[in-house]
Amino acid sequence: MATTAEIMEEKKVESKAEFISGSQALMECFLKEGVDTIFGYPGGAIMPIYDALYDYMDRIEHILVRHEQGASHAAEGYARSSGKVGVCMATSGPGATNLVTGIADAIIDCTPMVAITGQVASNLLGTDAFQETDVIGITAPVCKWNYQIVDPNEIPEILAKAFYIARAGKPGPVLIDITKDAQIALMNKPFEYKKVEGLPGYHPRKVPKLEQVQKAAELINNAKKPYILVGHGVLISEAMEEFRQLVEQADIPVGSTLLGLSALSIDHPNYMGWLGMHGMYAPNVMTDECDVLIAIGMRFDDRVTGDANLFAKQAKIVHIEVDPAEIDKIKRADAPVVGDAKEALKLLNPLIEKKERAAWKQEFRDLEQAEYEAVTARDLKGEGKIKMAEVVRMVSDKTKGEACVVVDVGQHQMVTARYYDFKKPHSYIASGGLGTMGFALPAAFGAKMGAPDREVITFIGDGCFQMTIQELGTIAQKGLPVKIIILNNNFLGMVRQWQQLFFERRYSFVELQNPDFITIAKGFGIPGHKCEERGDLSSSLDTLLNSEGSYLLEVVVEKEENVFPMVPAGTSVSEIRLK
Repeated sequence: MATTAEIMEEKKVESKAEFISGSQALMECFLKEGVDTIFGYPGGAIMPIYDALYDYMDRIEHILVRHEQGASHAAEGYARSSGKVGVCMATSGPGATNLVTGIADAIIDCTPMVAITGQVASNLLGTDAFQETDVIGITAPVCKWNYQIVDPNEIPEILAKAFYIARAGKPGPVLIDITKDAQIALMNKPFEYKKVEGLPGYHPRKVPKLEQVQKAAELINNAKKPYILVGHGVLISEAMEEFRQLVEQADIPVGSTLLGLSALSIDHPNYMGWLGMHGMYAPNVMTDECDVLIAIGMRFDDRVTGDANLFAKQAKIVHIEVDPAEIDKIKRADAPVVGDAKEALKLLNPLIEKKERAAWKQEFRDLEQAEYEAVTARDLKGEGKIKMAEVVRMVSDKTKGEACVVVDVGQHQMVTARYYDFKKPHSYIASGGLGTMGFALPAAFGAKMGAPDREVITFIGDGCFQMTIQELGTIAQKGLPVKIIILNNNFLGMVRQWQQLFFERRYSFVELQNPDFITIAKGFGIPGHKCEERGDLSSSLDTLLNSEGSYLLEVVVEKEENVFPMVPAGTSVSEIRLK
């Protein structure tokens, strides 16, 4: 017969068996938040989490990247194509610091992300232990919030906060650092998860004040020449339908920011193109002609405004923005509307008078014709070496403008924005505010995981491609049908263009001696070929697009091609150059 002490010990063991480890708790948190995909790379300090993940592989798909930067960019691509929170993981020290570029990219482009990093055991914190870095201090400037967990009992509450903060208000990245002992130890209470719907001291306004909306409506209704600038915020809030209703009700011409591309179909009669440093002629010039400028979900970035003191100085400004910190930061708003774009437009649209503005829209079209004659016709003329514009336009025609297009940074990024006819929302995924070379390849397979039913095509420059070329291994191992197009001019093209125009052709370290990209791709198990002649371009693209799996097409383009129009840095948008 068991003694009282033995019975009590048995009960302790039974009770303890009901509790789960910190690593298991993390997996359960992911399931509660609907996480189905994680991008990551294992290592010593995060090994207990990966051990727990082994038992959840039937419910959570893990994509093994080849470099932690690839994990954070892939999480961005996933979030941008799916509308969900992207999740990435890495170990301590160099693993965590390798995530930082993607985290910084996510904060400036408002991409919801939760990054999990392993950390050395709590008793080693501050001792310069092997692979210890102060990841909280390092990432604080580029996160909405970060937190270090040293107690497994904290995990459910902290993860619930993390996902809420990543999504709420202006979306962005959150980093949670978990010490190794907190990953291993058992919780001392049953696992319980409560989704967070609000936090003390953090109350992002979703529905704007009615008086702000009424003032905005008054300015719009009284305007003679209103002009809308649509930004990424409309796509983030899924406000495309409400936005279209506003545009059509008031018959207002629309210009897009770079990340606002695809918020309105290029076929819409009110869409006039995108604006900014390498944007289109009419959308830039007409900011100096409108009497009311309606900015929706954009922040007046310097690449949009040029000299902000000269930008739309004649216009009254309506600024619809979820982040109050953006109001009056660059341009003073006559009618600020703080709130989610979708909610703001729901309130605004019933107050807007029906208008017809054919003459005002024609002013844009007249300038568009001037740009066609000076720039577009030249880019698509089909003489000399293959031009980037020809490749992009042909892909657009062959895919009917319906693909999800992921681009890297530089000349090809601007050319793609100009010459791909975006017909569906969430079709242009780019690194906007940070301008991160190496973004596209991992973001492309992340986007494919987030939108598996869409064709994902990525345009990459030869310089950018070599930043994250190793992620070909991830694409191959997972068997992701991502279509990769390298536009190869053997230059860091955008830097070379600036050196030509503003530094007297002093080409300082911009020419590249590139490897054999096709052989490298085949080494990873990805088929591909090189196209050097215009006569082979159409059939080469057909081979790429008709391939069942991933495919790499290298197109050799003109070496010293410049991208115009162009607003020189620090000048007015009205000083835009066509050549």
